Amino acid sequence: MTGPSGAGKGTLERAVLERMPELALAISATTRPRRASEENGREYWFITDTEFTERVADDEFLEWVTYVSGHRYGTLRSEIDRIRDLGRVPLLDLEIEGALHVRDTVDGALTVFVDAPTFDELERRLRERATESSGEIDERLELAREQQKQAGEFDYVIVNDDVDRAADELEQLVEHALARV
Repeated sequence: MTGPSGAGKGTLERAVLERMPELALAISATTRPRRASEENGREYWFITDTEFTERVADDEFLEWVTYVSGHRYGTLRSEIDRIRDLGRVPLLDLEIEGALHVRDTVDGALTVFVDAPTFDELERRLRERATESSGEIDERLELAREQQKQAGEFDYVIVNDDVDRAADELEQLVEHALARV
């Protein structure tokens, strides 16, 4: 899953994970500082720039990107293995670049772009959650405009205008994709 910050990816992921126990969210690794409310291994695997670079060199990432903030994010192959070892299907929350890489390199990957119903609503959501400074929000909004232009490159686009309806749509897409495999 991908889409701009504030589109509601996390909300939809939580909803579909509750409904579909055969799925498990892959925990991304990041170089960004841990927030006070976060726990290593729960929201992210928090690693240093040096460790990230070493893991990239050792091909330990399925995908990775450098975000607008300069922090890096990626999906460790070991995280995919962990989920598969549990007999579950990995659900990935990715930046656009990473999602396109997975689309192009992982057979059978289902790619979903999640968007807010309007740009004004996206901005409202970002400002309301208040996890970034005003300047960071402006950067995210600028990036969101570019990301929205790429929505058509994904298998499906879900407009998160109503969480229950959007979660129903996502659940149906995942069920259909799992039935094909």
